Amino acid sequence: MDIIDWVREHWGIAPEIQRKILFSLVAIFVLAFLRQLLLRIIFWRIKDVKQRYKWKNGVRYISVFLSVMVISTIWIDEFHSFATFLGLISAGIALALKDPIVNLAGWLFIIIRRPFEVGDRIQIMDFAGDVIDIRAFQFTLNEIGNWVDSDQSTGRIVHVPNGKVFSEAQFNYHQGFSNIWNEICVVVTFESDWQKAKDILNKVMEKHTKHLTKSAQKKLLEASKKFMIFYNTLTPVIYTKVKGHGVALTMRYLCLPKKRRSTEHAIWEEILIEFRKHDDIDFAYPTQRIYYNKTESKQATKEGR
Repeated sequence: MDIIDWVREHWGIAPEIQRKILFSLVAIFVLAFLRQLLLRIIFWRIKDVKQRYKWKNGVRYISVFLSVMVISTIWIDEFHSFATFLGLISAGIALALKDPIVNLAGWLFIIIRRPFEVGDRIQIMDFAGDVIDIRAFQFTLNEIGNWVDSDQSTGRIVHVPNGKVFSEAQFNYHQGFSNIWNEICVVVTFESDWQKAKDILNKVMEKHTKHLTKSAQKKLLEASKKFMIFYNTLTPVIYTKVKGHGVALTMRYLCLPKKRRSTEHAIWEEILIEFRKHDDIDFAYPTQRIYYNKTESKQATKEGR
């Protein structure tokens, strides 16, 4: 007694249905085996993590597509009737699976249009992070920011439906010329030698950021072929502004998106060390004077305080 006779005897399933079930299981097993074999070959030949990820996803999508096609040919008497079959169920699927279909369309948009790729740092809605996975129905971010300062990782991952790319703006830190502008504001007192302070800040900033200018210029040239991006200058600059409690010196410079905090850390430490060497430079901060009796208040008014 073969398998088909045993199934028919115990389950009462028609022979034709039994054959289709058996052929479907065999097809799934063969395709799964071929997929695993192909992945082993790919992982053995390719060492780059990003390339491995792309190949793994490509093999997964192709295997799913082939599985659907093979099983469809098994269960539909004639392959040309497949279009008719899809036409009959398309309306019901569109109503019942509206969100998954939109997410699948979003996945196709991401794959073809490439608003972002795996490894890019992006922000969408209130979520920001590094793209670590893109699948047919959702993409995954390694979250940054939130309660953590300066765009560092929170340790959480965020799954975002692919359909959001049609309704929400996406901010990409890496497209363009792969650098971002960062600013650090240093406020010194009015009594300080603010010009000397500005010279010190300029030297510190150039020391830590000037090496990025040349590479940024090359990347900007490449980006201008795709986007209308234009900057008159990419060199670091310091802007001067008077605030209520002192002179604000704002350093503006280029940095890599994932090194914003480390760059700030290095610059601030050197600023603190350099300012300590000069008695005529002091940090400014808002202050408030409180008078405990009328005599002190009148005396301060007379003195012009």
